[in-house]
Amino acid sequence: MRRGRRIAIDVGDARIGVASCDPDGVLATPVETVPGRDLPAAHRRLTAIVAEYEPLEVVVGLPRSLSGREGPAAAKVRAFAQQLATTIHPVPVRLVDERMSTVTAAHGLRASGVSSKKGRSVVDQAAAVVILQSALDSERASGEAPGESVEAVI
Repeated sequence: MRRGRRIAIDVGDARIGVASCDPDGVLATPVETVPGRDLPAAHRRLTAIVAEYEPLEVVVGLPRSLSGREGPAAAKVRAFAQQLATTIHPVPVRLVDERMSTVTAAHGLRASGVSSKKGRSVVDQAAAVVILQSALDSERASGEAPGESVEAVI
């Protein structure tokens, strides 16, 4: 397993959840929720988070249907990831399958007693944690970086 902190991003229409892990890549934890409606401001904040955390890489959740197909939401996330990769270059960006991450995060929050109203403000962070933990577990099991690389346009 590669040593180094990672950042995960769960891109939504209104909010962007951010999570990170420890330098050993063992445990993912929430960082913050970035407002997502103003994309230039969101990219500035994400760039600042990347500069602060100095990650080995950034993983972005790619929404696919249960059958594995990609729809309009996936196209939007691919474009977002491409712009982010260009902005934070040379830090690598990878797209990882995020099927069911928000559902898993919402169930976990409800199971821990967080109300649905309060949960809205943290469910995106929790989804980013699910995405990152899945990516870390995948890398640990396979010995390879998770997902697919996003090339920066320089």
